[in-house]
Amino acid sequence: MSIKNNLFFRVSTLLNYILDNPQIKLLLFSIITALIVIGCGLNTPKNITSNSVNVIPEMRVFKHALGETKIPLHPQRVVVLGGLDNVLALGVKPIAATTLGDYKFQAYLQDLTSEIEKIGTNGQPNLEKILYLKPDLILGFSWDAELYGQLSKIAPTVLVDQDSNWKDWLKQYAEALGETAKAEKLLQDYNQKIATLRQRMGDSLSTTKVSLVNFWANYTRLYMHRSFGGSIIKEIGLPRSQYENKDKNHENISLELVPRIGGDVIFLILGGHNESRLKQFINHPLWSQLQAVQQNRVYPVTGDVWIAAWGIIGANRVLDDLFKFLP
Repeated sequence: MSIKNNLFFRVSTLLNYILDNPQIKLLLFSIITALIVIGCGLNTPKNITSNSVNVIPEMRVFKHALGETKIPLHPQRVVVLGGLDNVLALGVKPIAATTLGDYKFQAYLQDLTSEIEKIGTNGQPNLEKILYLKPDLILGFSWDAELYGQLSKIAPTVLVDQDSNWKDWLKQYAEALGETAKAEKLLQDYNQKIATLRQRMGDSLSTTKVSLVNFWANYTRLYMHRSFGGSIIKEIGLPRSQYENKDKNHENISLELVPRIGGDVIFLILGGHNESRLKQFINHPLWSQLQAVQQNRVYPVTGDVWIAAWGIIGANRVLDDLFKFLP
């Protein structure tokens, strides 16, 4: 018998033995089944990973101050470049936000800003940090228009008009975040709060002139209609003195012009000023001659709310102060 025929005979005999032995057939079947299961298990994660990577979020076109942008229907990783108050009021906690010039979030938002990463100051965001955070939506103001191209390469970017009012900012942010109903409810509650204040004040509403006073460097600063607190005072219908009844944010005056502060009520805006300047101001003879000072109608309020809030949470804090001191 040749070597080839001998090999064939041995293989054939072995196969016949295996096929005729039920225990060996069962063992082979188990091994093959296990290999198939293992093979499927190894392939499954690859398929899942591939599918998750290839999932395209639902998008929609959103119009804003710098044009149109395709944004996610349900953004999950939001970065805020100004207007943090309104975003938090809508129940959305961003992954990161810019701060005021002191690199801090406003104190009145302290309970809501834990775990929010700081990414520079308003008007000077840190683009490297934003890129690292991989946001799916960036919200901000038109003061960052020069950065719009770079921001848009990182994530869909919506910039609202910085010259519009804080209520419009709230509405536009809410639309971008899919929270328009919540914004409408917030504004309804705010308007009702104003109506209640007007009702409580009655006839004194039209006769109580209000002054908003702060300090800035070597000047006394009077805040007017376009300031945050001033805009709320105007909306309520509280009058201002002739000198302070101006369509501007503020005006600086020297100590010699303190008599121009003509409010029956003075809201003394504190925070961020030099303590020695404050003492110099309130101990000045001209300050002591003001009617509101003589009648003990000078009320301390915080600057991060009355000046820097520019959002619905801060607006309600201003109303809280007015309820506390005016009716």
